[in-house]
Amino acid sequence: MANSILNISVYKFVRIDNAEQLRLDYLHHAQQQQLKGTILIAEEGINIFLAGFETHIRSFVQWLTSDSRFSDLQPKESWSKHQPFAKLLVKVKNEIIRMNHPAIQPQQGRAPAISPATVKKWLDQGHDDEGRPVVTLDTRNGFEVGHGKFKNAIDYNISKFSEFPTAVLKQMGELQDKTVISYCTGGIRCEKAAIFMREHGHQHVFQIDGGILKYFEEVGDHHYEGACFVFDEREALDSELKPMKA
Repeated sequence: MANSILNISVYKFVRIDNAEQLRLDYLHHAQQQQLKGTILIAEEGINIFLAGFETHIRSFVQWLTSDSRFSDLQPKESWSKHQPFAKLLVKVKNEIIRMNHPAIQPQQGRAPAISPATVKKWLDQGHDDEGRPVVTLDTRNGFEVGHGKFKNAIDYNISKFSEFPTAVLKQMGELQDKTVISYCTGGIRCEKAAIFMREHGHQHVFQIDGGILKYFEEVGDHHYEGACFVFDEREALDSELKPMKA
């Protein structure tokens, strides 16, 4: 069977003042297009993982981006033979990714992001453009890291993202003289992580724009070992964004 299901993931940190109305609107339009997956809405923004037939997904994205707050969204795409989600969930949450640090407000300004091509270049040469040593920092949970990660990446074997602040604060001294590239699956956790680290004094921390999935899409698996865990029935994607499971 040819791949017929289009999977998208996208997030944006932006001020949301009408979360409950947005939830009802998103639920209606996603149901109308027979989509499955998860949509999270919070005062800090939106986080979307959806799958469905291509025409239905593109119709939903067209409607989504008609809202001026989300007109610049460019969802990351991958394909699968089967629908990877069992149902549709649209929820209002306190945070679109829980960190338990409400003072971190990415919608007030993004953490500096570098392109996958720049990440590859810095890792190829072993330092950034100013000659500072470069390290990669995995902000994902331990079981995700077990599927694959950047070679020699730092990871704290956390069980949930809310444990990251405590873990990284213990290591900040060791990272101060290095340029840190934080990363996660699609960018949302590493963005919050980078902001947190900057607010605690580390001035040379960047996020990979679009996370691992965007890195795979643009430069492949250079410096990366293994697959990328995803939170659906596909379980993990290879560097060609194809499911590891048959």
